[in-house]
Amino acid sequence: MNINTARILVVDDEPDIRRLVCEILQDEGYQVAMAENASEARELKKSHQPSLILLDIWMPDTDGITLLKEWVAEDAMLCPVVMMSGHGSVEAAVEATRLGAYDFLEKPLSLAKLLLIVDRALEAGSLQVENAGLRRQLVADIEPVGKSASVFKIKDQLKRLAQHETRVLFCGEAGVGKELYARYLHNNSAYKNGPFVDVAVGSISPENSAVEFFGKESQGRVFPGLLERAHKGTLLLTEIGGMDKETQLRLLSALESSSFLRVGGSEAVHVDVRVVASTRIVMDEEVRSGRFRQDLYYLLNEVTLNIPPLREHSEDVPGLLGFYVDYFVNHDKLSFRKFSMAAQNFLRNYSWLGNVRELKNLVQRLMILGVGEEIELDEVKAALGTVVSDGLATSSSVPEFFNLPLKDARDHFEKAYLEYHFERTGGSVAKLSAAVGMERTHLYRKLHSLNIKL
Repeated sequence: MNINTARILVVDDEPDIRRLVCEILQDEGYQVAMAENASEARELKKSHQPSLILLDIWMPDTDGITLLKEWVAEDAMLCPVVMMSGHGSVEAAVEATRLGAYDFLEKPLSLAKLLLIVDRALEAGSLQVENAGLRRQLVADIEPVGKSASVFKIKDQLKRLAQHETRVLFCGEAGVGKELYARYLHNNSAYKNGPFVDVAVGSISPENSAVEFFGKESQGRVFPGLLERAHKGTLLLTEIGGMDKETQLRLLSALESSSFLRVGGSEAVHVDVRVVASTRIVMDEEVRSGRFRQDLYYLLNEVTLNIPPLREHSEDVPGLLGFYVDYFVNHDKLSFRKFSMAAQNFLRNYSWLGNVRELKNLVQRLMILGVGEEIELDEVKAALGTVVSDGLATSSSVPEFFNLPLKDARDHFEKAYLEYHFERTGGSVAKLSAAVGMERTHLYRKLHSLNIKL
């Protein structure tokens, strides 16, 4: 970043500190604005659009941690923030960085450390802006792929639904792209410039769910929850069948009133957020059994959208193969490869138990591990670990990670192992839990840590 264009906002209630930091930074060629409290900082942040903020933790009106949380919640593209404190502690530093601060400076300030961190933070901010532009372009290019009648119909329905406040429940097998369709709804709605927050409901333990969803207040400090973080945007609740009863009741109340109380708070928090949900199980059965509240189900299920499995629109397979080849060439800089006609015909008739996710993973494996411009049928069969007999495909084990370091090999094995059983169980977490012998809450966390989409 050119220092002549870098704008730095210094927020500190001590005049001497403000002047000292300002003089140091101006000598280095930066444009500097100063604020003595949170109220002034809010105004200067809006008017000056700083490239970097140096923020004191202890201020008389609103402390820096609370102000940081406020900015993080309302600004998805917040510039780097470096916290400053004369009462620095490991706890304060950890809390600040957990909330999104770039770094933490202790007073009295070290001139050399200040300039070093400012330089690094501005560089990180510049990269953040550049990467955000690339991500926006990538998101703009990625939408549900397919020319089949079923894909066209769903996209048309979503465009029309996007113009209204209707809550949509996306239903379908694991891997069909429910999150992608939810993002398509978001990107075509009035909320498209706001955040898209995706949460696997079952990965949240019942004892933490209230704080996760609604946030908390403690000792004058505010910790925003999922609903606040999704303000002016969309909140996708994936696999709502895994939601505990207490959270169901709290969420019902919040959705009906568009407001809620943070844990430990006394004032209602009002949010403007579109809540949509997804499920792979038959929710009618969950309602009849009493495991899921009927009133919440009806509230989330104003419109049901069924996403068909890939085998029901197999004519889209060649287009999906080509799309993901281009995706990995542009996104991961992999060498271009194309599928032979024999390979494409074979894959059009493949069962795709893992649906579009399985197809994407296959393309990635073939592009990373394969050589040559054309992907032939034998290579596809080997990558799938299939032996075809009488038109049926059976699985065989083909390890690909034995030459990796132990930690990487373990991660690769766990991911491949869980994806394999996930596909064999038809994307049911309950069946997967029984198959691998892992309790469902721990399993959801493991799937999330390995970036295995539900």
